[in-house]
Amino acid sequence: MLIAGFPAGAWGTNCYLVAPAAGEECVIIDPGHQAAEGVEETLRKHRLKPVAVMLTHGHIDHVASVVPVCGAHDVPAWIHPADRYMMSDPEKALGRSIGMPLMGELTVGEPDDVHELTDGAALKLAGLELTVSHAPGHTKGSVTFALPEAADIPPVFFSGDLLFAGSIGRTDLPGGDMAEMLDSLGRVCLPLDDSTVVLSGHGPQTTIGRERATNPYLREVAAGQGDGTTAAPRRGM
Repeated sequence: MLIAGFPAGAWGTNCYLVAPAAGEECVIIDPGHQAAEGVEETLRKHRLKPVAVMLTHGHIDHVASVVPVCGAHDVPAWIHPADRYMMSDPEKALGRSIGMPLMGELTVGEPDDVHELTDGAALKLAGLELTVSHAPGHTKGSVTFALPEAADIPPVFFSGDLLFAGSIGRTDLPGGDMAEMLDSLGRVCLPLDDSTVVLSGHGPQTTIGRERATNPYLREVAAGQGDGTTAAPRRGM
């Protein structure tokens, strides 16, 4: 298994390229602000051929490079229908202007081919099987992607802005909801094996076991006490 990731753009959003091995087909997860150049460099370095762009949610820091990346390689983008509008109207998704100078650098809109994600779908792409879980809370259409354990790696969980090392995604933007966030943490994250590697939308990788033991939000949910009042800071755009 090959997973190559890098932080991109003004928000340091993690973009991941995932393939069975170097020299094979791959999927691209969350090509955000100024990610296109890094995507191309990673494709060349590992001799990869993209077949799809996968989006954990619709915030501009995760989708800003979707149009150029999909267009350059003639591949579809996959996104949950509840977040699809954000590709064309990023400011509405944030409830405020993100600034004209920044907007001038972005190609806003949908790529030519968009597929919609559904909860529980098992997508077979690029020789991989990605299991989709709808995980609202950060946005209404937030999803996660899970890869099963392979011969050379433990299970892998692409958490988007649901779960971070030591924290969770913010819920104060349009579509955010703390009750939904806590439900998603309990329903989607807690059943995962402790060995599962968590690759999130921002920050370093972690494991479910480490977060189960140390993440204040996940601990409260596991204890049945989650009410969203934990003092630890939340992250994401």
